[in-house]
Amino acid sequence: MLSSVLKSKTAARVNVEIMRAFVRLRRLLATPGELVEQINKLAETVQLHDEHIQQIARVLQQLIERPKEPKGRIGFQKDGQP
Repeated sequence: MLSSVLKSKTAARVNVEIMRAFVRLRRLLATPGELVEQINKLAETVQLHDEHIQQIARVLQQLIERPKEPKGRIGFQKDGQP
């Protein structure tokens, strides 16, 4: 309300932005089905990304862990050693 009373350029710009925000809000409220659809799509995307992040974390954990069993020697063994 104060921005509409003041006579500066800044106050006028703020007033215009406030009106635009209310117009956007009114449009969102007028089309609740569209808003619900967008929220559902966003939830699906977040779920998909969450699954990918979990897969990446598992692979990284496997790379970090040391092997549990020592590997056998490669190549020829001398003196009959296995």
